[in-house]
Amino acid sequence: MSEEAALPSGDWGLAWRAEQAGLNASAPPQQQRVEGWLIRLSPGKAKRSRCINALEAGSLPLDDLLSRCQHAFQAAGLPLIVRLTPFTQPADLDATLAAKGWPSYDAADVMTRKDLLGLPATLAPGLRLERLSATEYAALVGQLRGSSATEIAAHAERLQASPVPYLGHALRTAEDGRLLALGQYAREEVMVGLYDIFTPPEARGQGHATQLCAALLRAAQAEGAQQAYLQVGSDNHSAQRVYQRLGFQLAYRYHYRSPEPSI
Repeated sequence: MSEEAALPSGDWGLAWRAEQAGLNASAPPQQQRVEGWLIRLSPGKAKRSRCINALEAGSLPLDDLLSRCQHAFQAAGLPLIVRLTPFTQPADLDATLAAKGWPSYDAADVMTRKDLLGLPATLAPGLRLERLSATEYAALVGQLRGSSATEIAAHAERLQASPVPYLGHALRTAEDGRLLALGQYAREEVMVGLYDIFTPPEARGQGHATQLCAALLRAAQAEGAQQAYLQVGSDNHSAQRVYQRLGFQLAYRYHYRSPEPSI
């Protein structure tokens, strides 16, 4: 296990539940198992839906297992990507891929909140929350992020087919409907994940993401959620500060490796 992926001291049980909930919520229709490895082959933009999650060590030699996965990714027209977490098997997979010269990139923090007590009661005055369908959400956030038509369609497909329902929302001004932030949540029993939180550049730094996330957590809490998790780039310090103010703490980090020269 690499230092980057190492689990901080804390609640191992909550971290594990967050990992399992995140895997379930990010499942695309295009996935299969190879020797205990979960391979995902969605053409979408999110790497978590087009990578290998090495959940078990498997009985094949590592190079044979990687070769089988490579064929599947090539057939799907996708680069081979492996996601490395503190829970990856075999435990030395990260070090082995590093020794092969596979670079590490796109490190992310998984943050958790052990309870949903003490959330702000309501939205601030002058704001309203708008519910969006999966296709509406994928189209709007994809347009703002500069996603391709293929990526937007794959995102909508994954949201619609997800075994864990997603509920997308837009935070707008009550007076003229100006977009302030986007976000969605996926609740699986008592665990809720916040996903795709996005604030347009012109609306950043004004507390809108905090308002939106608190509203999403309140909605999930009303449905029975008791704990929460999210994933954020390890270098996205401004977003991390927002989540820290909402009571989230670092649970663990993960990153990706790939033999491809360009992803």
